[in-house]
Amino acid sequence: MRLKLDLHDIYNRGDEIDRALREVIEEAVRTHAVAVEIIPGKGSGQLKKRVLRFLERKEVKALYHRVEKDSDNFGRVVVHFRWHGPRR
Repeated sequence: MRLKLDLHDIYNRGDEIDRALREVIEEAVRTHAVAVEIIPGKGSGQLKKRVLRFLERKEVKALYHRVEKDSDNFGRVVVHFRWHGPRR
C-alpha cells in the first residue's frame, strides 16, 4: 500500500502542513504502508525544504527507512518504510 499527501491546498499554513505530515506518517505506520508520496509542488522550493526538515526530526526519522527525492520530479518526495514480520 502506498499513501499520498498533496500539500498544494495548504502550502501557506504551517500548522496544517505539520499536522498533515504527522497524520500521513502515523497512518503509514498504522497500516504498514510501504511508501508515502508527498507532493509539495515545485514553486520556490520552500515547502519541500519544510517537508524535508520535518522528516529529519529525530522522532519522525525513527519511523521510516529512507527518503527519496525524485530526480525526475522536483516537486515530489517519497518516504519508504521497511516492515519486519507479517504485514497487516
